[in-house]
Amino acid sequence: MPHKQATAQVKGRLAQPRPRRTQGTSRYSVALPSALARQVETYADTSDISVSKAVVALVRLGLESQESRKREFFKKLRKNLANSDPKIEDRMVDEFRALILGH
Repeated sequence: MPHKQATAQVKGRLAQPRPRRTQGTSRYSVALPSALARQVETYADTSDISVSKAVVALVRLGLESQESRKREFFKKLRKNLANSDPKIEDRMVDEFRALILGH
């Protein structure tokens, strides 16, 4: 059975029904410095997408890049410590992880 969307009376007029939020999405309002906002708008225009979708894409790319840099850092750390005692290597990697990631 389909769900009905409720309508409400707002100051004597019928309000538009609010669309239901789909599972797994969140809505945020963010303020961007004007220079950054222009860059996002330019990216959206060149990619032929909305500014909202451009923000999502850029955030996703940034997070993926951050994860990639972390993996690369730990890969290089392990390589540089490869000639040392494995116990010392594991301890140092754990210490770096705690310092960098806060774990």
